[in-house]
Amino acid sequence: MTAQDSATPQVSIAVTSPPTTVAPLAGRSGTLLAGLGVVAFSLTFPSTVWGLESFGPWSLVTLRSLLAALIAGTVLLSGRVPVPDSRHWGGLAVVAGGVVVGFPLLTTLALQTSTSSHAAVVVGLLPLTTAVLSTLRTGSRPPRTFWIAALAGAAVVIVFTVQQSGGALSSGDLCLFGALLVCAAGYTEGGRLAGVMPGWQVIGWALILAAPLMVAGAAIALSFEPVRPTAHGVIGLVWVAAGSTFVGLYVWYRGMAEIGVPRASQLQLAQPLLTLAWSFLLLGEKVSAAAPVAAVAVLVCIAATQRAGARRHEADPHAPRRRQPRPAPARSENRH
Repeated sequence: MTAQDSATPQVSIAVTSPPTTVAPLAGRSGTLLAGLGVVAFSLTFPSTVWGLESFGPWSLVTLRSLLAALIAGTVLLSGRVPVPDSRHWGGLAVVAGGVVVGFPLLTTLALQTSTSSHAAVVVGLLPLTTAVLSTLRTGSRPPRTFWIAALAGAAVVIVFTVQQSGGALSSGDLCLFGALLVCAAGYTEGGRLAGVMPGWQVIGWALILAAPLMVAGAAIALSFEPVRPTAHGVIGLVWVAAGSTFVGLYVWYRGMAEIGVPRASQLQLAQPLLTLAWSFLLLGEKVSAAAPVAAVAVLVCIAATQRAGARRHEADPHAPRRRQPRPAPARSENRH
């Protein structure tokens, strides 16, 4: 036996690292970011109403997208961000069609005949629509508790909508329901892409992709729709472009990437009630006395979906797990 040999087998010991708090912290930061996105979105309808004081509906939609694309292009160029792979452009086209073009256009057309508060409560069905499309698209499987709470929240929004409208739907509701579908598709695809690139790049490249169409649309719209600049109109245009379209979608997609599309989408149950508050404060629209009751019910549903989603995120048998290195097999050397 030489000095390097030993009769004792060499066994590799796998050292298990202590649990860290990265996942809970990421969950809290994702919820905060998605929540900030909801706050930004809640101002969209009142800002659009202000914008319509100065611009026609087609002009407002095209100008808000072009202004947001200018901001996005500046940020992308200054950061020297490389062009996304060709495999991502299909998803970016869905984001552009849903949240850059489709949703702003359909909701702006609806707001010509609907109040901001009415549009807000109809679009309150967006969280459930997004959760359903996300499940179909990504194969995620939220627990049963999540769906019960999500359906309860949607039911509260529907009842509140009927109560607000006196039992009749307005002529703009068809546009609003169409906006639900295209926006949910854009949110779902954007949330998926935000898992492979930063959220601000997702909305940034989607805006750039839609820019040529918006340039042509603005040229046509401005030639037919008169522009009457007012302070409210300019502020409304700036907010829907910079606040709702760029900053709001940036934090929204980043939050969805951290906590998942279904869970993040349910935070939007609070958006109609926030919009009602902004509509009352900024536009002087009347708010139903049932709003506080609906607000409490919706907040309870949000809390339930977030709790169920957090439990699923912590113990998901289908979630990818980091491989642990296998211990080396025991080995003994006997030399004669």
